Amino acid sequence: MADPSFFVGIVGNIISILVFTSPIGTFRRVVKNKSTEEFRWLPYVTTLLATSLWAFYGLLKPGGLLIITVNGAGAALQAVYVALYLAYAPRETKMKMAKVVLAVNVCFFAAVVLVGLFALHGAVRLFAVGLICSALTIGMYAAPMAAMRTVVKTRSVEYMPFSLSFFLFLNGGIWSVYSLLVKDFFIGIPNAMGFAMGTAQLALYMAYRNKKKMVALGSEVDEEKGVVHLMGQVELGQKKSLKKGLSLPMPSSLPSPLNGFGHLIKALSATPLELHKVMSQHERVGAKEAMNDDDEERNTYSSK
Repeated sequence: MADPSFFVGIVGNIISILVFTSPIGTFRRVVKNKSTEEFRWLPYVTTLLATSLWAFYGLLKPGGLLIITVNGAGAALQAVYVALYLAYAPRETKMKMAKVVLAVNVCFFAAVVLVGLFALHGAVRLFAVGLICSALTIGMYAAPMAAMRTVVKTRSVEYMPFSLSFFLFLNGGIWSVYSLLVKDFFIGIPNAMGFAMGTAQLALYMAYRNKKKMVALGSEVDEEKGVVHLMGQVELGQKKSLKKGLSLPMPSSLPSPLNGFGHLIKALSATPLELHKVMSQHERVGAKEAMNDDDEERNTYSSK
């Protein structure tokens, strides 16, 4: 009968692959818009280093096949994400990120592999590499805290994808169970922390998921008020111009209490073309008033 840890490890592989593929939607947007927008690059660089070293740890550890497969696939995907981010990032960000990638994902990784293979041996080598992997995994789970701060600051979850938070939550949970079965605390400690971080991200997502809609609704109301005010100003200007014309009759109807409601209906139903006409009319009325004022001043001066 197969060891239960093997089946848990298979489930962990599947969930981890889903975690690694969850940013595909994000990078599809990056490629489409040709911009990295406000998406953070640190999580991808950190995860690339962590998965690369975990694959190396799996090679050193007896029975580490499941660790090798999942982290090898993860390292390949993270390398693609890092390359895409470098391709579409702003120049200043690109230069900074390139230096970090060279120092961390190339130089540091190569140093760990070389020291592990040639300077350390046996249990000491496994302990040293496992300790580094554990610390990096904690960093990988902690990296999205920057995105969490952005969510709180902007009151929007646009830059913290739900799928990534959800699968980090599942991933931390399943690998915590796996670590208990195989008695590997290097896997257990960081994934238990990842489970806690994933829970916190999901709670934050639930708290702010509707904030963006509320902000958008508020801005639409402000725009409608502005249009109502503009239309009211145009009609007021028209009435003033009628009063100044000596040969035109004065309006006989009294103001109706429904005028304000009528302005609102006009604003809500106005098309962009109608709004453009209103604005143009408003400018013409203002110009005509200015010309009439100049004429009155000249007539007054000439009569003196």
